[in-house]
Amino acid sequence: MREMMRRDAASAALGMVVDLDEPGRSVVSMLVRDDMLNGFAITHGGLVFALADTAFALACNEDERVTVAAGADITFLKSTHAGQTLTATAIRRVRSGRTGLYDVTVTDDMGDVVAEFRGRSVTTNRR
Repeated sequence: MREMMRRDAASAALGMVVDLDEPGRSVVSMLVRDDMLNGFAITHGGLVFALADTAFALACNEDERVTVAAGADITFLKSTHAGQTLTATAIRRVRSGRTGLYDVTVTDDMGDVVAEFRGRSVTTNRR
């Protein structure tokens, strides 16, 4: 596991598991717990976003330079519930200079698309 994930207390607290970590591509999964539900007993959208954001972070940190989000947006397509496993698959679309564009698809345990996320990255001078 990469150092950035070893230090990621938020993703660890949410029970996220890195299933694939390659330059420009990652897969991260998370079991939805009862404490992740909103007032309508469906998965809180912020936690779906957090899962997609973690997959995005892995995919866009392709080398030793620190790359962070410049922006992101998400479209929610299907609600989910406690006991389901969500999987976020991130893929690089474009990387040019210090900026990048990455798409993340979040699916449920049936393979249905739950959300589509698009992240924009910027690479810093930090290592």
